[in-house]
Amino acid sequence: MEHLIETYKSWRYKNTALLVFSILVFFYLAETPIVERIISAMGDLGYFGSFIAGIFFVSTFTVAPASVILYHLADLLNPLGVALSAGAGAVIGDFIIFRFFKDRVFEEVAPIFRKLGDHPLLRILSTPYFAWILPVLGAFIIASPFPDEVGIGLMGISRMKSWQFLLLAFVLNSAGIFFVVTLARSL
Repeated sequence: MEHLIETYKSWRYKNTALLVFSILVFFYLAETPIVERIISAMGDLGYFGSFIAGIFFVSTFTVAPASVILYHLADLLNPLGVALSAGAGAVIGDFIIFRFFKDRVFEEVAPIFRKLGDHPLLRILSTPYFAWILPVLGAFIIASPFPDEVGIGLMGISRMKSWQFLLLAFVLNSAGIFFVVTLARSL
């Protein structure tokens, strides 16, 4: 057992593997009655429930239950209030992912990007003329109802300051959630 722990600690891609493992575990547990009860209880918490759902709205493996909660809340509360409180929660979720990607996953995959660094497309994208593409593409992904990990990764690569990321994430997530909540109310 001790040998396995040491091997894991020295493994280069442990954080990336942990991310993939957590996604697989969620898909395995997603259909259980316990998870369904948790979703229902969160929806009963009102704006605080939307704040908590916002934290989970940003991740690939928690976007589905968070969307269900926000859909439930869209029938009960003011859509703008749900969007703002969920957007504030989403900032927290995004920032956790942003720091995780920036501090851990990017360190693990940096050697791969260095090997690809001679690729002509990557050289073009790293010029000042195209440097704005990564954060704009990342912002589009964060504002969309799709999970935010890729968008956060693109923003992390772009060397965005934390305060800029937090402000942008709040605006984008609130707008995206408002769109989803408004659409859910109209259906």
